[in-house]
Amino acid sequence: MSFNWTQYAVGHENAHIATLGIASVASLTMGLIAKAQLGKGEQALVPAGKLSLRALFEVNVEFIHKLAISIIGKNGSKYVPYFAALFGFIFLNNLIGVIPGMTPATENINTAFAFGVFSFLSYNFVGAKEGGAHYFAHFLGPIWWLAPLMLVIELVAHFIRPLTLGLRLSNVMTGDHTVLSVFLNIVPYPILIPIPFYILGLIVCFIQAFVFTLLSMVYIALAQASDH
Repeated sequence: MSFNWTQYAVGHENAHIATLGIASVASLTMGLIAKAQLGKGEQALVPAGKLSLRALFEVNVEFIHKLAISIIGKNGSKYVPYFAALFGFIFLNNLIGVIPGMTPATENINTAFAFGVFSFLSYNFVGAKEGGAHYFAHFLGPIWWLAPLMLVIELVAHFIRPLTLGLRLSNVMTGDHTVLSVFLNIVPYPILIPIPFYILGLIVCFIQAFVFTLLSMVYIALAQASDH
């Protein structure tokens, strides 16, 4: 009889809440440790010379900085802390699902949709702050007599974004977690057989966090460009 790794889950809802809490506490703890390792003064400007939490945070920030500049432009630098935190937190939540018996919080559509809503509010805030009245005027389109129709189309297109972001993240993580669970339950003592699926799961975790962050950057880039 094969060993059921998922028997420790006391229910999907409770598991999602628990893993979200674990990811939150872990993110805060790692952030505090990395800040302590950063040091002060000139020491904080010198890149980490060895593998540490600080080095991992620096790699994350550098990666997000290059991506933000390429997508948003020179103004992308000021959004790096937001996108680095978003990418890191989603990636960490995804990784929890790779641990046998654990369920990623991002598998729950409620959690994934909440990430989407947060992204939706963020890019609309940036658009309103940067473009002012011009940002809201773009919802009406360039032709005044088509304004009512364009307003409906634009509102539907914008309000569906958090749902599509959430569904994409939730469905892919659900599929990945299901495949991994199936292969873990095939053999009584899973040691070597599931390794390729663990590797695939790690890749999926990264790609989904990357895609979510990338689309959030695109939305902010479009919001900034709405006043031109």
